[in-house]
Amino acid sequence: MTDNSIRLDHVVLWVEDPVASADFYEKTLGMESLRITDYAAGAVSFPSVRLNDETIFDLMPLTMAEHMKMVPGAAKSAGHPVNHVCLALPADDFQTLRAGLEEQSVPLSDVSHDSFGARGMARRSFYFRDPDGNVFEVRHYD
Repeated sequence: MTDNSIRLDHVVLWVEDPVASADFYEKTLGMESLRITDYAAGAVSFPSVRLNDETIFDLMPLTMAEHMKMVPGAAKSAGHPVNHVCLALPADDFQTLRAGLEEQSVPLSDVSHDSFGARGMARRSFYFRDPDGNVFEVRHYD
């Protein structure tokens, strides 16, 4: 059976160094890198990392901004026009990720409680930035 409900396919993140960014996401969130070898060889314009079976983050180098012509003004999106991306994890993974980020000296926000999201009220959440300044919220509902 095919499920044709709307799903998040990918998020494009502007990054300074796609290879270093892919390494960050692999080490901190356990994401799988995609197309790194092809990117390094110049065969593709950007690599990606896999969040889950259905969703990837494209790691778009800032140098590509001038080529963004899909809609008027698209090149101006280089920077950080998105406030943040939120990732929902199981409670154990939430704690493991926070500890891993602390070990890597990644600055973290305080933990907040009972914030509203796609699945209702999340029990806990916190924020951090990736090496390019993209802001992520991590939360758990259980």
